[in-house]
Amino acid sequence: MRGSLGTALGVAFLALSTVYGQQAPAVYTAEIDGIIHPVAAEYVREVIAKADAAGAALVVLTLRTPGGLVDSTRAINNAIIHAKTPVAVFVGPSGNRAASAGFLITMAADIAAMAPATHIGAAHPVAGNGEKIDDTMAKKMASDVAAYARTLATQRKRNVSLVEQAVLESRSFTEQEAISAKPPLIDLVANDVPDLVRKLDGRTITRFDGTTQTLHTASATTTNVALTWQQQILSAIAHPQIAYLLLTLGTLGLTIELWSPGAILPGVAGGICLLLAFFAFQVLPVSYAGILLILFGLGLLVLEVKVTSFGLLAVGGIISLFLGSMMLIDSPQPELQIGLRLIVPVTLGISGILLFLVTLAVNSQRAPPLTGASAMLDEIGYALTPIEPGGAGHVRTHGEIWTATADEPIEAGSPVRVTAVEGLRLHVTSATKRIET
Repeated sequence: MRGSLGTALGVAFLALSTVYGQQAPAVYTAEIDGIIHPVAAEYVREVIAKADAAGAALVVLTLRTPGGLVDSTRAINNAIIHAKTPVAVFVGPSGNRAASAGFLITMAADIAAMAPATHIGAAHPVAGNGEKIDDTMAKKMASDVAAYARTLATQRKRNVSLVEQAVLESRSFTEQEAISAKPPLIDLVANDVPDLVRKLDGRTITRFDGTTQTLHTASATTTNVALTWQQQILSAIAHPQIAYLLLTLGTLGLTIELWSPGAILPGVAGGICLLLAFFAFQVLPVSYAGILLILFGLGLLVLEVKVTSFGLLAVGGIISLFLGSMMLIDSPQPELQIGLRLIVPVTLGISGILLFLVTLAVNSQRAPPLTGASAMLDEIGYALTPIEPGGAGHVRTHGEIWTATADEPIEAGSPVRVTAVEGLRLHVTSATKRIET
């Protein structure tokens, strides 16, 4: 009896511990809205690492991007491929897209999903610095990316032919075209992330290594992993308009520092702005011609004050600044363009500030000195004692009493003008005579 009672209690305790110890499945969500760059890659790796450590059932990566760097794309895909937790890439919400690098990330996911009225594709590679590349190098780049895309599609059992067309022919696909292809490019269409999680419950997927796994996402708890403040700052810097502002402000700061050495603050701030701008330019398709035109325009504005050009240098500098700003980002994608609403006020503002500062600097150089021996020249004073020609006397000028000599007789109390300074002795002449003549 005791043995039977003990066994029954043990079974009951085990059942209760199983029930109360069972946890609801966890789904980790993340969102990329912008260019694919090293910060985005680091963010995705952190999200997947947290999901793996927590034993999550699924990671959902909402993706909206015009494209980005191939190296960062490969880093994200490697994190997805080697993740312990299944990763779903969701292109949404409606009206958005995952182009270029975003297409490759979608193809690498365990589950590829799209919202209604979205599209993917146009993954043909381009030079990241905006420079023109020859046909041979362009073919090599396209062939390399196409091979990489085919590898992902083959392993994920997706339409290899359409994936290759997206790379080599820049073809894009709507969510209906992607889901209805044979074989399809994506796994399902969902309205939003909660709808996607519901539809994935009980679905069996094939991981990149060929193993199968059944997803259990019913009553799942959702944990959103946001960008850290450091990642938010770096991501904001990589925006074309922010990078443009950093470039112009950094150049302005260094220019001010060169005009007035020792100011420190303009030089430090300008250097930081330029370094941050160069970080952004590693991500953006920047045209070197645009950068050179901007720098050339700033140089012309500086020369306008020092060279008599009747305004021609100023006009040329403003035009150069404007054209350089228009050419700075070499990409047809609207998301990467710098709009005229920003270019026009920045160009006029920088031009006005530079002309104003240079004018102040030149005026200060042309102003008469206020201290030292040079400041005494042409000062007006009056004689305290008579001064005979070749002799010495005393005069008051510049608020001080000086010993003075003169080439002409000067009476006590008469006004004098300083013509030379020789050590602690002044050479003066009659101010009244100078005025009368």
